[in-house]
Amino acid sequence: MAQLHLYDVIRRPIVSEKSNSLTLNNQYVFEVAGTANKVQIKEAVGVIFDVKVVKVNTMVMPYKRGRRGKKFYRRTQQWKKAVVTVAEGDKIDLFEV
Repeated sequence: MAQLHLYDVIRRPIVSEKSNSLTLNNQYVFEVAGTANKVQIKEAVGVIFDVKVVKVNTMVMPYKRGRRGKKFYRRTQQWKKAVVTVAEGDKIDLFEV
């Protein structure tokens, strides 16, 4: 397995209504590389944003299907999402509105 660079692990922050409500609990949501594991995600978030990461939960989001008449087709790609919990007192300024 190839070693990922820190900036290759995190692809983008996920900004939605639900992810904004999670920031009250010191949880932040990111799209991450499909091959990244929890240890790599924890290290990348800790180094890039200078916070202490307490916990990382990951999930693979399935592709969404579309439909044209009787035919089904893929609308989106499958991707991996990580919910990162940081220590009390730490915060990531990217998500502050």
